[in-house]
Amino acid sequence: MDPLSLLNDLARWVWQLFASLGDELYQSLVEKNRYLYIVTGLKNTLLITVFAVLIGVFLGTIVALVKVAHAENPARLKFANGLCSLYVTVIRGTPVVVQLMIMYYIILSPMNLSEITVAVLAFGVNSGAYVAEVVRSGIQSVDRGQTEAGRSLGLSAKTTMVKIVFPQALKNVLPAIGNEFIALLKETSVAGYIGIQDLTKGGDIVRSITYLRFTPLILTALIYLVIVVALSALLTRFERRLHRSDYR
Repeated sequence: MDPLSLLNDLARWVWQLFASLGDELYQSLVEKNRYLYIVTGLKNTLLITVFAVLIGVFLGTIVALVKVAHAENPARLKFANGLCSLYVTVIRGTPVVVQLMIMYYIILSPMNLSEITVAVLAFGVNSGAYVAEVVRSGIQSVDRGQTEAGRSLGLSAKTTMVKIVFPQALKNVLPAIGNEFIALLKETSVAGYIGIQDLTKGGDIVRSITYLRFTPLILTALIYLVIVVALSALLTRFERRLHRSDYR
């Protein structure tokens, strides 16, 4: 085959590919303002993720403190520790999409809450179980001598934990909590199961309207990828600054 003809065929194929892609992008985003499905979905995804992480950190910290207090003195908080252990086991042992549907169709159904609120609570409860183990391991990683030093200065166990141990533990686990934020961002892609127009659902709506598969799905994946890469870069930079302060 003539190399020039082959090159012309290749150039024609590339041109057709980009022309077809441009047409698909127009149909998926510009025509009838369909980009609003993606924008609305992105807004809901970020909203759910941010508030769910806040709930997860709060709930996980409480669970971690209960478990650590019980480990240090098994006679204390037996019932609370049992509840916390059951909570962590159940949440970590079942799929998040099942938890979301149970929360929406069974537990919170009589309250007539909005789907966004239910999703925030469901993902927050799910995140709390994982954050609890992260915080617990962070507290237990702090040298025992820190606690003994605080107690030797006359501080109570509570004051020692709050003012000496916990700040050091929080510094150690902040990168892991950041990773939980990233993981939760991707897990919210199942929010469409209860009728929420999240980012994934927004892309799927565009696909169902235009009957185009490639552009809406790839665009949705790229948006997730860009957000995750940006968050990962921020976490890496933040972690370096934390380590830098260790040598001062």
